[in-house]
Amino acid sequence: MPAHALEVTDLVKSFGKNRVLRGIDLSLDYGSVTVLMGANGAGKSTLVKVICGYHAADEGSLALAGQAFSPVNASDAIDKGVVTVHQSIDDGVIPDLDVANNLMLDRLATKGSGFFVRETKLRQEAQRLADSMGIDVDMKSRVANLSVADRQMIAIARAMARKPEVLILDEPTSSLSATEANRLFTLIDRLRDAGVAVLYISHRMSDIRRIADRILCMRDGAISGVFEQSPLDYEAAVTAMLGHRMNEVDFSAQGGSEPVLELKALKLTPTAAPIDLDARDGEVVAIIGLLGSGKSQLVEVIYGISQAHSGEMRIDGKPYKPESVQQAVQRGVFMSPKDRGTNAVVPAFDISNNMTLPFFSNFSTASFLRGKRLRARTSEMNTQLGVVCQSEADAIGTLSGGNQQKVMIARWLMEPCRLLLLDEPFQGVDIGARRDIGKHIRASANGRATLVFMAEIDEAIEIADRIVVMTEGSIKGEHLNQNIDLAALISDISGSESMRSGQSL
Repeated sequence: MPAHALEVTDLVKSFGKNRVLRGIDLSLDYGSVTVLMGANGAGKSTLVKVICGYHAADEGSLALAGQAFSPVNASDAIDKGVVTVHQSIDDGVIPDLDVANNLMLDRLATKGSGFFVRETKLRQEAQRLADSMGIDVDMKSRVANLSVADRQMIAIARAMARKPEVLILDEPTSSLSATEANRLFTLIDRLRDAGVAVLYISHRMSDIRRIADRILCMRDGAISGVFEQSPLDYEAAVTAMLGHRMNEVDFSAQGGSEPVLELKALKLTPTAAPIDLDARDGEVVAIIGLLGSGKSQLVEVIYGISQAHSGEMRIDGKPYKPESVQQAVQRGVFMSPKDRGTNAVVPAFDISNNMTLPFFSNFSTASFLRGKRLRARTSEMNTQLGVVCQSEADAIGTLSGGNQQKVMIARWLMEPCRLLLLDEPFQGVDIGARRDIGKHIRASANGRATLVFMAEIDEAIEIADRIVVMTEGSIKGEHLNQNIDLAALISDISGSESMRSGQSL
């Protein structure tokens, strides 16, 4: 057997003048889980796309099972033994088909499989595959009706039906609860024991501590650290990923002045513990938690999308119980939602109209928009947030993901408010755009309270004066972002008391 399942040597990839990969060297071993860590924009996605045949390398070489490996496309990579399960779960399944057909689809599509399908035999083979991977679902169930976790398991099982040498999992727990993630980890243990080389892309500490045999860190298109000596040095890995210690920030945490938002004995569900929280003028508070922690439900309650079970809210000392988004906005509560492509961007509008959409009335005389004033204000906001474009009249679709996100954030920063809610403001942006957005949010914080809802620790530390951890619909802990105790913070998020006892990150 070759020494490595996959070996990458001096890999280089550029897009125009932008060198995205700068001489990458890495290897993946049989029966081992290698975690690849990297902040947004580090080059992880490009590296995976080269390995999977989406992009051709400019320089360097790849070897699979000791043989030269140069896939011409994704299908070629799969045929040769490299299979990827992407972050978007439905990229790996056909939602409208049942479980059995999803599991056996690739086998049915192979040459020589025959024109007629014997349904009984197909379901038996699908059941054997599911059993071998510990998946307990009805083979006749429509995949679209299954839980996120079950769809993820089926995507991985479908990948394993191809008997790959290398399995790449891209942020596989991003849509899973803690319980569902544990099911996935058990499955990964099975794959490791079966000799599969797994490349697991994540920088979630709870994931990494559970499944990593070794850690590779990327920063600015290069490998910035390799950690394989037991016990793994998680703190050093985070430092290698970021280029600085996670708890080093370039601002002093502010306590704010008068309370803007006050939550008193607020219960999101009948069984959740009551929430007592305030956010002060000039303060940026990060609300952080894993999927299912309740942070998404909390932002919906504050913004009038849904109602709390009990308790009260106040804005500037006055009772606040919005029954709609319109009522929330009227009280000076603005929100930038996550998933900009689905919830925020209007593809048919240009940059100016996208940015100013909620405030058209401010740029109108009678029923006519004052285009010159609207464009001037857009240009001002573009400059403040560093939006890269040719003109305010450019179609929003011509911008990169990071610049589209800047436009969506600018939409809710261009007019004053008392409370700004930002749901995953760094979603899908590179590290440069992230820093631009974060700096402007902090620079404009006076005159309002800001709540930022997010899942990633490093992003919270970059922007927040105070970090509030949520689990099971209630507050687990609060941390002032000044010489922060990372062990205690991670313990609150993951529920691991051992972290508080002083063990290494």
